[in-house]
Amino acid sequence: MKTFKLLGLLLTYPEGTIYSASDELLQTLRSEALLPEKFIKKIEIFLTTQKARDLIAVQEDYVETFDRGRAHCLHLFEHIHGESRDRGQAMVDLSETYATKGLHIDSGELPDYLPLFMEYLSRCEPKDATELLGEAIDVITVIGAKLKKRKSPYADIFTSIEVLSAAKADTEKIKTALREAHKDPETLEELDKQWKEAEVFTGDPLTDIAADCNTCNASSQDAMKELNKVARGKNES
Repeated sequence: MKTFKLLGLLLTYPEGTIYSASDELLQTLRSEALLPEKFIKKIEIFLTTQKARDLIAVQEDYVETFDRGRAHCLHLFEHIHGESRDRGQAMVDLSETYATKGLHIDSGELPDYLPLFMEYLSRCEPKDATELLGEAIDVITVIGAKLKKRKSPYADIFTSIEVLSAAKADTEKIKTALREAHKDPETLEELDKQWKEAEVFTGDPLTDIAADCNTCNASSQDAMKELNKVARGKNES
């Protein structure tokens, strides 16, 4: 199921290669037919738009979107555990799970990186992949909704990922998360404050992500069902 992996690749730092191979990418999406054609069209528009821009500008936009603050962070455990000690063990569990599918990552990579998670899902059986994706869908949907609010072209990639999930996001919780979301940082002081680890845990990952992850969650069993269940559950099966 290359569709999962290709959508993840579109969320990696743009080097230009993925855009130059856009015809092959679109052909693969259409041949697998996991996405409805209207979503493939959105991806086609995304690729066409990105290819027409200066690559440096595209790269700067990527950094501004995903690396400058925590609101759109592509590391999923950041939205669950923050900097708590639980995150480390969750990383180990997820890495071991990836290895069962022959996906071995470098020491400098973090396994909760969304594109890497999507590659892992591409190696799973279709039913397992859609169900596992569903366990992370609330957080993924909130990130996508925030990107849509700021009119980011990457919002369509997140919407396409949502379509592949066996579960649907909780609409009311998503609305609440967006309503309570902090604005993007405009100064270095605001950026530093956003990345500073909070001392109070909310216990709800959707609240945490709404606050741009200024809070972390060490034991949540709510909307995202703890993405590290992907690791523990699959290892136990």
